Parts: sequence; C-alpha cells; structure tokens
Amino acid sequence: MLACAALGCTSTLCVRPLPCSAAESPTDPAAFEQLLQRLAARRHGHVAFTEVQQLSILDAPLHSSGELLYDAPDRLEKRTLEPRAEDLLLENGTLTMERGHRRRSVALRDLPQAAPFIESLRATLAGDRAALERYFTVHFSGNLDRWTLELTPADALLRRSVRRILIAGEDDRVRSVVIEQSDGDRSTLTIGADLAP
Repeated sequence: MLACAALGCTSTLCVRPLPCSAAESPTDPAAFEQLLQRLAARRHGHVAFTEVQQLSILDAPLHSSGELLYDAPDRLEKRTLEPRAEDLLLENGTLTMERGHRRRSVALRDLPQAAPFIESLRATLAGDRAALERYFTVHFSGNLDRWTLELTPADALLRRSVRRILIAGEDDRVRSVVIEQSDGDRSTLTIGADLAP
C-alpha cells in the first residue's frame, strides 16, 4: 500500500454511483480512445481530496484530506493536510516522501510492487494507454460523460494482493479511485473541487 498511500490512490468518503459497472457494459474501443485523448489534453490539475482506508487490522476507517496537484505528463503530488501534514511527490520517476523533518526519495523502478498503484492514477490522468496496459488489463465502461476504468493487475504476484482498481470520472476529470485488495481491505480516494493555483 506504499504507492497508494503515497499518491492518494486509496479510499474516499463518497463515491457517486455510476450508471453501469464494468461488468454490465462491453468495452467500447473508440470511446476509450476518445477518453484518453480528453484526459491527455488536460495538462494541469489542483483539486481537493478526501481519503478513507478500510483495513481489517483496524477497528475504524482511516480518514484523511488535502490537495492533489498534477502537471502533465508525470508530476503528481499529494499534500495531506489532515489529520497530519505529509507530502508525497512523484516527479521524473522519483517518489519523494516528506513528513515533519523527515524526507526520503526513491526511484519508482526500485518499488516494483508500488509502481502499478502509482501508475494507475498517473497514467489515467495523462491518458497514457501504454502505461496502463503495461501493468493492467483495462476495461472501459460507461460513456464519455460518466465512465469507469476497471484495472485488473496483469502480474500474477500483484493479483495475490490486489483484486482490482476502479477509476471513475466525468468527461476529462477523475472523480474517484477505489482499490480493492484480495484480503478484503479497501481504499477510496474521492477527488473534489478545483482549487486556486
């Protein structure tokens, strides 16, 4: 869960229901390609987020909130403000984590179990189909106004820990990222309103 927690690919307080699930609608290659083009055209984002992690080892869910910043194609930052300040930054293939006076940087290539989680969000925001398909079997459902990507890990080892990742959005905006783990743990990131630059 390092990668998820690092960049906010975890849980959230509310996920609006979509008109259909990935299992109810066949993949539409043309619509999926159009979605990727719309996402790729959006070069910057600065939004609020709420996050909830439901873990079997804890009696109550973990809640956090803060800001997400994105600059195409590969800068993604998660600034957690509550319950405690923490900053996680992915830039040029390096993940930097900062909490209090402690700061640590590591190359993403040195985190083989974390890279797919981080790439699920970064590649979606960038409209980067090749990166998505490097790590996942991708199923698109819905339409360009309200859509869902169901990402199933391609790596057998990763599938032992992660069942799937569901990324939902509207038009060129990601609205939620849900990670369902094989052991029943679940995390959801809900992306809210735009923030001033």
